[in-house]
Amino acid sequence: MMTPKDLLDTLLGYLGFVVQIEETSNEGGNPTLQIYTEESGRLIGRNGETLEAIQFLLNRLLQARDKDAEKVIVDCEHYRSMREDRIVQRVRELAERVRITGRSLQLEPMNSYERRLVHNAFKDDPDVATWSPSDSARIKQITLVKRQPKKEAAQKEQISS
Repeated sequence: MMTPKDLLDTLLGYLGFVVQIEETSNEGGNPTLQIYTEESGRLIGRNGETLEAIQFLLNRLLQARDKDAEKVIVDCEHYRSMREDRIVQRVRELAERVRITGRSLQLEPMNSYERRLVHNAFKDDPDVATWSPSDSARIKQITLVKRQPKKEAAQKEQISS
């Protein structure tokens, strides 16, 4: 039986890529296959779309063989972690505007993984909160909103009681 690493190597070979694959685990414990190749740009694709498609395909193949197969993360030359850092950094810069102006700011549409990154980046922030419509909503956007200070919120509750 082929390992996920062997399967990915074979899949990429059929696509014409010459690669080296390193097996690791991410912080969440998921197996990660880190690809190194001369053609990283072609393998990653525009905004990581090709890399996402390859990861999706690999996981579908693994789950077809074993429905309880663990989800494998496919990365190319640490593209995902650098992209995550860029997303969080850009959103933190936008959050600074929300902090200063007090006005909400709607972010561009993101996939579920990127939205989770943003929500996690602000879960403990005292000034800025994130809000997004339910998963059933058509629009997959996050809004950054200024948090109400705890004292004011408590005073409002006392006044209304």
